[in-house]
Amino acid sequence: MFFKPISAAAVALAASGLVAAQTSIKCNPLYMTCPADPAFGSEGVNCDFTKGACSAFQALEGTTPEYNGNGAVFEIQREFEAPTMATAKYIFFGRIDIVLQAAPGRGIVTSVVLQSDDLDEIDWEWVGSDNAQAQSNYFSKGNTSTYDRGAYHPVGNPTGSFHTYTIEWTSKVVNWMIDGNSVRTLTPEQANGGATYPQTPMQIKLGTWVAGGTASAPGTAQWAGGYTDFTAAPFIAYYKSISIVDYASSDAPSSSGVDEYVYGDRSGSSQSIQSH
Repeated sequence: MFFKPISAAAVALAASGLVAAQTSIKCNPLYMTCPADPAFGSEGVNCDFTKGACSAFQALEGTTPEYNGNGAVFEIQREFEAPTMATAKYIFFGRIDIVLQAAPGRGIVTSVVLQSDDLDEIDWEWVGSDNAQAQSNYFSKGNTSTYDRGAYHPVGNPTGSFHTYTIEWTSKVVNWMIDGNSVRTLTPEQANGGATYPQTPMQIKLGTWVAGGTASAPGTAQWAGGYTDFTAAPFIAYYKSISIVDYASSDAPSSSGVDEYVYGDRSGSSQSIQSH
């Protein structure tokens, strides 16, 4: 069981605007008419952060990323720091492959989050005090009434070595992979017959944050291995590279020239999404 009181990256620390930015949205199409989501479409994205910044990602407020031979450097020195980058464009089903080394440290969390405007979500997360596992998770429409969707997966030395972590997401299955090996699958039938299956266009967010801070709920700190000892700072995660493929509403790579995704109604169903 997960003890996280909220989804993937930090609304638990809502006192920090920087942390909340990792999962915040500007307009929820379940409740209002929102701008279209710009699509990656047939545009292939391959970011090598060892060579510097990648135009597909934007640094969010409070984040000034540095780059070196290990990639994008996400460093935490103090409690309310939460370095985060996000794509401006979205995938509507697709695949990401990211090479990273998670940050060590009690209470420190490294995350890769796929998130839609209506708060569907598919995650990878690493707890800095657990150097033997990665965690997968998903959410639907921002529903955090239960926390029984997470799973743990063995991986060797995730805070001290690089691994390739993959999410392939289609209308039929979500597949989480580590170094090319599938460690978990989720079908719509396993997600309340599809009712809670992530199914709306998502952007990709990369972030590192403090789950063991003084403002953290006890359950959040417990999940993250305890309260953070900042005398052990800095805590550093390295994001080396990422590839992004937008399936553009299909279940496989598509060559269609899609420019944007529009919510056709307020149902939040994949069938309501219009590709233009």
